Amino acid sequence: MKKYNLLFFNILFILFLDICFKFLAFKNIFSISLIYLFLLDIIIAFLVTILENIFYDKVNKIISIVITTFIFFIFLSQYIYFLYYESIFSVYSLLHGAQAFGFIDSIIEVIFKNIFSILLFFIPFVAYIILFKKFNFGKKSYKFNLIILGSSILVYTSFVLLLSISDKEKTYSSYNLYFNTHVPKLIVRDFGLLTEMRLDFKRTVFGFEEKIIIENKNENVSENPVVEEVSYHTLDIDFDSLIQNETDSTIKSMHQYFSNVSPTSFNEYTGMFEGKNLIVIIAEAFSPISIDKDLTPTLYKMYNEGFQFTNFYTPTYYVSTSDGEYVSLTSLLPKDGTWSMSTSRDNYLPFVYGNIFKNVGYNTRAYHNGAYTFYNRNYSHPNMGYIYKACYGGLNINCGMWPQSDVEMIDVTTDEYVNDEYFMTYYMTVSGHLRYTYIGNNIALKNRSYVEDLPYSEPIKAYLATQIELDKALELLISRLEDAGKLDDTVIAISADHYPYGLSNEDIIEHVDYIEDEKFDIHKNIFILWNSKMNSKIVVDKYSSSLDILPTILNLFNLEYDSRLLIGKDILSSEDGIVIFSDRSWLTEYGKYDSVNDVFTPFKDDVSDDYVDNINDSVFNKFLMSKLILEKDYYKILKK
Repeated sequence: MKKYNLLFFNILFILFLDICFKFLAFKNIFSISLIYLFLLDIIIAFLVTILENIFYDKVNKIISIVITTFIFFIFLSQYIYFLYYESIFSVYSLLHGAQAFGFIDSIIEVIFKNIFSILLFFIPFVAYIILFKKFNFGKKSYKFNLIILGSSILVYTSFVLLLSISDKEKTYSSYNLYFNTHVPKLIVRDFGLLTEMRLDFKRTVFGFEEKIIIENKNENVSENPVVEEVSYHTLDIDFDSLIQNETDSTIKSMHQYFSNVSPTSFNEYTGMFEGKNLIVIIAEAFSPISIDKDLTPTLYKMYNEGFQFTNFYTPTYYVSTSDGEYVSLTSLLPKDGTWSMSTSRDNYLPFVYGNIFKNVGYNTRAYHNGAYTFYNRNYSHPNMGYIYKACYGGLNINCGMWPQSDVEMIDVTTDEYVNDEYFMTYYMTVSGHLRYTYIGNNIALKNRSYVEDLPYSEPIKAYLATQIELDKALELLISRLEDAGKLDDTVIAISADHYPYGLSNEDIIEHVDYIEDEKFDIHKNIFILWNSKMNSKIVVDKYSSSLDILPTILNLFNLEYDSRLLIGKDILSSEDGIVIFSDRSWLTEYGKYDSVNDVFTPFKDDVSDDYVDNINDSVFNKFLMSKLILEKDYYKILKK
């Protein structure tokens, strides 16, 4: 019987999977990056072939089965994860699979919705199974392996030479992505999934330092600087002395960077809520769909009586809800390849709500009606200054149902703080969690009668039913505050962890009228900032995101913090607004930049030629500084 050469099959197997992934995820194949992908995949196929022929027949067969199945599984799971989160999971998340992939019933739903594209990944694997007995697994000579190894070196040299003559100037050029910058989504686009995972593994295990771009001096300075004497949100930090005495080059560069960031100034809203109590709510999958005059009257009232941020976004980052929390609570961008909130649990975090309010005499508590240990919140939240309770960790509600009730959480917790002289309370809700059906979602089933007759699809109706639970919880919260005589002296801030990706984009588009570009507009959201004594709504049109919530609230409460050390900016300040997405795309008043396709769409005619490059450099720095603050425990260094 004729035996087939494994080398050619391995090349076709890996190339087929990588090209399928590239096309399905990014819709672009024909570019210079296809050549990069082709060369790198050939090298991988060469090395796999050596491993499959290095021993004798039986052992080689086992090695081949393990490697081929692993590669197939990686592509399949990454594609399903990408469909779910529009992101690439890291080696770290692979080791924490249960929480990285969320809930199995939702994953199954995604699979069925995309079954035809998913089946494409089975084609080469099925071919492998069919042809398995026809492959030659015999031990190859040293000469053969040396030729393959030498060919790998030759192909890699060709790749490096080709890459070296490409454009190196752009922040996210292919050259920089391979050697200097870690952006998983863009690395997959240019070099393929297996190369991205190799780079991720290497950089995770051995470390990886990105170089700070220091050319953008005073990147946040307003084009119309105020001449008169102005007060700024800064602390007394002697950066000149720190720079002079620092021996660690990375820390020194961080000092240099932050010393050149312009702080935000006090503004007409500074101290507007000074001395009041604060309740911060991150509502699971909250969105503009949640605001309905008849179905959610409390949310509707708060939205139309408080601050109204018309260009507010909640981008989805690498670890879904956990990263959504992290961005909102710390005003730092998450680090890819890890769970930033969990990683921060041993860091000094002086500017987060719990610590900063506790330091000025407030009692600070946090509650979550999900599991106490999920995403290691039992470590991260106490580190942020909270007395923390959750299901199976001090929160006495019906934790056996799914999802758990926001109403029950409010009902059993308000007595713990509502009579305190000063309180700051944080809630992470869960009633709005997917799946949005009446089977397996007790909250949707509970409130089904309110939405049953609406002329919408079932997923939209089930989603609205979960938001009714949040609305009832807020109604109860406001009632408890009013009964305790604390309503007028309490500010309530509500935002989302992410948009409701448990709904399809088609479902969302069915119910809203603001989506023109799905990539960006699907993340458009609501940030409610409300106090019962506000006389009328205050409309703010600046582009902003969950990254900007913390400094905005700190300014309103006139609390001491250093605005240079937070990545987000006070939305009410004079600084230009920006919305930053996980793949380094961004939105400003001047236009939107799609990093995956390297396309800038201007909103104005007077955009300078170097505007996109300057903003890309700025966004790069913001991600890098966020990562280094987390890795180096930078705030603690400044405290010394």
